[in-house]
Amino acid sequence: MSNIPKDLKYTSDHEWLRVEGDTAYIGITDFAQSELDELVYIEVETVGETLNQEDEFGTVEAVKTTSELFMPVSGEILEFNPQLNESEGDNPTLVNEDPYGEGWIIKIRLTAPEEVDELLSAEAYEALIS
Repeated sequence: MSNIPKDLKYTSDHEWLRVEGDTAYIGITDFAQSELDELVYIEVETVGETLNQEDEFGTVEAVKTTSELFMPVSGEILEFNPQLNESEGDNPTLVNEDPYGEGWIIKIRLTAPEEVDELLSAEAYEALIS
């Protein structure tokens, strides 16, 4: 059974969103990281850009596959987790080990906070993946 924290919002593309005031953290779910297996590289070249909901903001590369990452909501990308960044911490397996904590991928400033209400609850996401 996947770990699905109740206080987060989810997308059908297996991203999660944690809102903190007018900013939010985005990562991939425990289910997604387990399906991908060990991550070897995470690329985010959109820091400083303002993207719309559903826009691609980066990619995660696992041993066998590469997957696009999509914005759960519209926002300005403020930060790419330095612990995952190849030029800094270069530890993409943090996403495997702690997908909802240290393994967050980007921090954004919300530009359309009302979009958060359109995302899946923990219960709805659990139903989607079961």
